[in-house]
Amino acid sequence: MIIKKHKQEIDGLLLVDKPLGYSSNQALSKIKWFYNPKKVGHTGTLDPLATGLLPICLGEATKFSSYLFDADKTYEAKIKLGYTSSTGDAEGTLQSWNIENFPDKDIVEKALREFEGAIEQTPPMYSALKHEGKALYQYAREGIEIPRKKRTVSILSIKVIELKNDELHLEINCSKGTYIRTLAEDLGKKLMVGGYLIGLRRTKIGAHSIDNAVSLESIEESSEDDRIKLIKPIDHFLNEFESLTLTKDEEASIKDGKVVYKEGATEGIYRLYNEDTRFIGLAEGDAAGNLKVKRLMSI
Repeated sequence: MIIKKHKQEIDGLLLVDKPLGYSSNQALSKIKWFYNPKKVGHTGTLDPLATGLLPICLGEATKFSSYLFDADKTYEAKIKLGYTSSTGDAEGTLQSWNIENFPDKDIVEKALREFEGAIEQTPPMYSALKHEGKALYQYAREGIEIPRKKRTVSILSIKVIELKNDELHLEINCSKGTYIRTLAEDLGKKLMVGGYLIGLRRTKIGAHSIDNAVSLESIEESSEDDRIKLIKPIDHFLNEFESLTLTKDEEASIKDGKVVYKEGATEGIYRLYNEDTRFIGLAEGDAAGNLKVKRLMSI
């Protein structure tokens, strides 16, 4: 007889340092096993060959996950020059460009400046984007090329960490939806030497840093009580928004879906707290000081 474990009422944010070789869903499965929460989801997929920051929302935090998903990201990327890859990364078939003299740092930095700001990218075939309900990488493995529309993304900053002969190490701060492997390929073309991605690590999402993340191994080795302590409060990842405290009447009205006038409020999104300082959700204010609910906690 198989006894099912009782699902736990756990709410909050867990910052995981995803290891090399794990898919985001594999990392998520580990968290499900460790915590057995009623609800769980990650924000922002990382390829198995990428490592780094993977925020995982538990319980009520899943309601607010889009605010992390939409946040800007920072990556450290390692690019091999002088080659191209059929997949844009180390998993593909490589073709050498037989380059003898690689560009110096000044030439690379000049080329990088052309990628800053709003740029257009064609999503790679080896990606999880769907076409008629099927991931593009599945078509690619069958040798089928699907036409893809270009997307506009934003590169907020891009700088050289290190350049050694044919290996380039970059720090990239970008908008959601940016494909770093595509950036590596496009940069290789711009430099006229070819290039593909050999390493990728996500170090920041919004205000959250890899410095505050925990490994799957350390979670596994922790006691049950210590595991719970690793979970951050839901409002922790919403602290970019100003806070407002509601009276009992205002709280009741907001929970009824009514528009509430709040002195001092203006245009923008606010974190809402009740008189007991408990986080109750998010609301959007207008220029007249009226608040309209966006997301509410159900607990």
